[in-house]
Amino acid sequence: MKRLYWLGLGLLLTTAHASAADTLRCGSQLISVGDRSSEVLQKCGQPVARDDLGYKRSVNRREEYPVEEWTYGPNSGMYQFLRFEGNRLVQINSRRGH
Repeated sequence: MKRLYWLGLGLLLTTAHASAADTLRCGSQLISVGDRSSEVLQKCGQPVARDDLGYKRSVNRREEYPVEEWTYGPNSGMYQFLRFEGNRLVQINSRRGH
């Protein structure tokens, strides 16, 4: 029973951490995973760096789409890294320093 409790607690903490990385505040605006790159640009402005990471194939392998990483910051010592696949925000990571 104790083992089940710790397993459940671990899953809860993992889920809470994952959802926290699904949104990012840009001034008074929020961006979320799934937003279009044009929405992010409108809400957050130009990134300090924009890196082309290559291309990714679709699930059915009939088309490829670009993969980019945008960097914002530093904001209070934190950098935010936004990954776009096919013009959609798919991942938000934050890291102190650079």
